[in-house]
Amino acid sequence: MYLITVFGNLLIILAVGSDSHLHTPMYFFLCNLSFADICFISTIIPKMLWNIQTHSKVITYEGCITQMYFLIFFGGLDVFLLTVMAYDRFVAICHPLHYTVIMNPRLCGLLVLSSYIISFLYSLVQSLMVVQLSFCTNWEIPHFFCETNQMVKLACSDTFICDTVMYFAAVLLGGGSLAGILYSYSKIVSSIRGISSAQGKYKAFSTCASHLSIVSLFYCSALGVYISSAETHSSHSSAVTSVMCTVVTSMLNPFIYSLRNKDIKEALKILFGKKTIKRITVLGWKTAIDCRAQNLRAINCDFSI
Repeated sequence: MYLITVFGNLLIILAVGSDSHLHTPMYFFLCNLSFADICFISTIIPKMLWNIQTHSKVITYEGCITQMYFLIFFGGLDVFLLTVMAYDRFVAICHPLHYTVIMNPRLCGLLVLSSYIISFLYSLVQSLMVVQLSFCTNWEIPHFFCETNQMVKLACSDTFICDTVMYFAAVLLGGGSLAGILYSYSKIVSSIRGISSAQGKYKAFSTCASHLSIVSLFYCSALGVYISSAETHSSHSSAVTSVMCTVVTSMLNPFIYSLRNKDIKEALKILFGKKTIKRITVLGWKTAIDCRAQNLRAINCDFSI
């Protein structure tokens, strides 16, 4: 699953980069989302695979804090990029004539840069709050990675301020992002309902189907993680929901965008087709050199390649 996630998201990045027709805001945001998914899952799975291989479950305190920091950073980046992509779909459907003017390269760069900066500050605040806590000598996390809530529960000092700041930041940023996505799609639905033809409605909705699928999968799995951790003390159920949120969601992103997107399919065909053309061109050039070197007549050499 880890290899499928990494190579699937890398293929999307390569496909978009190799096809100039896909150098649009939507696919620019998609490339950043694929990069965030690769980094997000890479903060968890390699360490887990190493623990399985070596039969060791030990991680240093510094390593745990580092893993938690990057997990929050790339997880938050996923949330903000999904919000930016929802805004992009809102402009494309509700203001199609002004799309290229509104979603100019400068604004797209600022939106992505803002997502990185906010994610950096959010993860920094969360990590600093955990670092200030004091822990007992021997402690173990009932999880397969260093999850923030699990670490706070193991602290020996008072965690009231830490919990307050962490939950306030999570509600402010996560709730604000979800509110932005819901507002964008409410406007999108209103615009689609105003389209007279059924074919026009289908085309408008199909441009949002992939993004809407990713948003639903991401938020439903994330909500399941927090509900399971709050209502039950079973580490097994919490781990299962965390796998759904961290591993399965990141793995399904490339499939959802590639299977439902004709542009990505065509770009992938071009990506692999270019390699074949280059190989044939090199063979044809080599054939021409061999023919000239042997002073053979052109009629005896196959230049049709």
